[in-house]
Amino acid sequence: MSRVKFGAFLAPHHPIGEHPMLQFRSDIALAKRLDELGFDEFWCGEHHSTGWEVIASPEMFLAAAGEHTHNIKLGTGVISLPYHHPFNVAQRIVQLDHMTRGRVIFGSGPGALPSDAYVLGIDPMVQRDRQDEAIGVIKRLFAGERVTHESEWFTLRDARLQLFPLQDDLPFAVASQISPSGMTLAGKYGAGVLSIGSMSTAGLMSLPTQWSFAEESAAKHGRRVDRKDWRVVMVWHLAETREEARAQAGEGLMRWHNEYNVGTLMRPGAVAYGSPDEAVDQTAFVEGAVGVVGTPDDLVAAIRRLQEISGGFGTVIGFAHDWANRENTLRSWDLVARHVIPEVNGLLEGYRTSRQYVIEHRESFERAGAAVMQKIMGNERAAAALQETLRAQTATTGGHTPDLEKEKAKAR
Repeated sequence: MSRVKFGAFLAPHHPIGEHPMLQFRSDIALAKRLDELGFDEFWCGEHHSTGWEVIASPEMFLAAAGEHTHNIKLGTGVISLPYHHPFNVAQRIVQLDHMTRGRVIFGSGPGALPSDAYVLGIDPMVQRDRQDEAIGVIKRLFAGERVTHESEWFTLRDARLQLFPLQDDLPFAVASQISPSGMTLAGKYGAGVLSIGSMSTAGLMSLPTQWSFAEESAAKHGRRVDRKDWRVVMVWHLAETREEARAQAGEGLMRWHNEYNVGTLMRPGAVAYGSPDEAVDQTAFVEGAVGVVGTPDDLVAAIRRLQEISGGFGTVIGFAHDWANRENTLRSWDLVARHVIPEVNGLLEGYRTSRQYVIEHRESFERAGAAVMQKIMGNERAAAALQETLRAQTATTGGHTPDLEKEKAKAR
């Protein structure tokens, strides 16, 4: 495996109570900051209900974010394909690829919120089959084919795009949670994977078997999948100490869980937390914990543990949230860039090896110091200046002043 990439996934999950316009601006500012910090990818989702997940068009948001960023890849995480005519999705993704100068990753899913499907009159039982059907059509359109396709939910007649992706091979990925569905689709189409289910205990425990579904499906359809295209979503909040991280994130974490996961989505088995400390402990400090509330070292250890559990993946995607205030949230991402990314990818190994080599081979470098001293002691003015400097240091720190007359004799 090559180095691990790092990115962010903005669902988004924003507590109700802030001006929507300012939330959008803040989200764009986050994308800009992550680009400056050298993160590899930035993803945002599509949702139409619940009040917390407020981006209805990831393409529109990413087009705006693209004007404030330069290098970071921009992924639709994800477009819910059953909600759209596939031809229109293909056109929008191609346009976005050009508008962002070839930085788009096309991510798709069947639709995550039952309330979204309900308001659109879509039977949840058909959503995954429709995603499959739409991907097949969109890939043909990207390839320049003229497509005729009759479906129960859309029709194409001699349809061909008039603009094609800027990227030679526009990358695409499918969302995967706990069921084999997403991984099976990835194998069928040779796509990447965005594992969102890893944020739950059940999803985390299923990772060891998840990739096998993709490999088996790929073999069945004559495709190949690569672990470097597997993105695993993790959730964290970092500070310089665990105590600071707990204090910064506890109340927001409890509100997010109690008000959204329990009170709004009513996730099966989810129980409200009674205090911020309980919220942090259950998220980060129990067996099978799915999050990190702590230090960069804690996140490094969690990533390495996840690599071992899963068998390896290409990208760590951090789940963006509002547990802490904006200042501390940005500080958390800053700590990931400064300390976690280089540690996970071995970027500091050369520094540490060089330092240790110097320590262990000190005797090899003493001759260089002797050569400098010889030149100093061979010059009366330089020797006198050095003697005066040493006296001043001794007066300040205490101790014994070296006898430079002996050094001068050696120099002669």
